[in-house]
Amino acid sequence: MPQLTVITITFNAASTLERTIESIERQTLADIEYIIVDGASTDGTLDIVRRHAATVSRCLSEPDDGLYHAMNKGLGLATGDFVWFVNAGDEIAQPDTAQRIVSLAAEADVVYGDTIMTALDGSVIGQRRLAPPQSLTWKSFRRGMLVSHQSFIARRTICPPYDQTFRFSADFDWCIKILKKSRRTVNAQTTLSRFLDGGITKHNIAAGLRERFRIMTRHYGLLTTIACHIPIAAKFLWFWATRGRF
Repeated sequence: MPQLTVITITFNAASTLERTIESIERQTLADIEYIIVDGASTDGTLDIVRRHAATVSRCLSEPDDGLYHAMNKGLGLATGDFVWFVNAGDEIAQPDTAQRIVSLAAEADVVYGDTIMTALDGSVIGQRRLAPPQSLTWKSFRRGMLVSHQSFIARRTICPPYDQTFRFSADFDWCIKILKKSRRTVNAQTTLSRFLDGGITKHNIAAGLRERFRIMTRHYGLLTTIACHIPIAAKFLWFWATRGRF
């Protein structure tokens, strides 16, 4: 059975980290390598890590150059066959989720699934606006990031480093690169993660969208990217309009 490495990135995450660790402790899969990469927190984050020392395989705490630099550190520390980024405040969906993933991963390079959005108080907001397709390829992301990064588990040997020239959307680029290499991508047909709404991309929407345009142009070409952005823009405007944002 393949081994799963779960990686959590933290920085002053004392208010949200414990829910993440506890979701890992609830897993029925016993053999999980759990790595925390911390950006030298000063708010009590490391006290939480120490309280859960039996669960944490390794914790590296030192200054970094941002989220994707820290994620690259996590990749460098991982020894499992598959890597899964579940960051502070995010949770593994159900106690049997990790077990389900490794069962599917034996014959796969990527396992993916759906994501539930949650609020800071833990209440459920709902499913992501973009739903994962039944069949996922690298070309699927021409319609946007259909699979949340928190519900995308990849074989470590095909994982490239995150491109740190992107500040907000390197995960989008990373997933496309992996899907280009994947020989078999498996839909878990279930929700894999609970995502805490409101990360750095959410607070930098315009900059994130500009980066995604550059990424899409790099992978799909300029004309294809422009054509794909017409329905994406229409859906985005409809989504905001129907929620009374205009």
